[in-house]
Amino acid sequence: MAGHSKWANIQHRKGRQDEKRGKVWTRVIREIMVAARTGGGDLNINPRLRLAVDKAKAANMPADTVKRNIDKATGNLEGVSYEEIRYEGYGIGGAAIIVDTMTDNRVRTVAEVRHAFSKHGGNMGTEGSVAFQFKHCGQFIFAPGTSEDRLMEVALEAGAEDVLVGDDGAVEVLCAPADFESVQKALADAGLAAELAEVTMRPENTVDIGGEDAARMQKLLDVLEDLDDVQAVFHNAAL
Repeated sequence: MAGHSKWANIQHRKGRQDEKRGKVWTRVIREIMVAARTGGGDLNINPRLRLAVDKAKAANMPADTVKRNIDKATGNLEGVSYEEIRYEGYGIGGAAIIVDTMTDNRVRTVAEVRHAFSKHGGNMGTEGSVAFQFKHCGQFIFAPGTSEDRLMEVALEAGAEDVLVGDDGAVEVLCAPADFESVQKALADAGLAAELAEVTMRPENTVDIGGEDAARMQKLLDVLEDLDDVQAVFHNAAL
């Protein structure tokens, strides 16, 4: 049950997210609106909306802001309609990249994503060109030193698929997207606090990139993440 070294990458990612707090609300609001529009505004029967509202709470978004955007998405208020579009491509060294967007103007969005790829050493791919290299799953990452045995006991009992230990001692729990909430609750009830908990596109294999190429790859990822319509960027580069 060995896994790739995760801890340094997670800490780096959290640092990058902390620098971009101003964009968090915008992205969460879009996620709430799309989740509510596609699955309805009832939290009890819409798990995707529940996860989006949890993100809103974690970002300290006021409850009335959350409600207003649910109402807007479900037709109770006039508002902008967003659609989800996924783009795929290649970065430095052939690393695979997935870019998830929510947009009210797909012409603008594809132009911005294509420009970011081409200007910073990457290439846009066709639909399905790299997605097969990723697994859609729930992911929980725990700090080095967390008891692997205790995590395995709780997580596997709750329906998790695997528990992996990285070279640096970080422990990773994986589950099917549909089981994310039940596994998350079981871990929390057991007092096991994940450093990272999300439904993600996890790379099946990674590509090692170092030196100047790593800096170029990071620049490409940063530019993509900074685009207004981008919700998430997934890649298989080990920088």
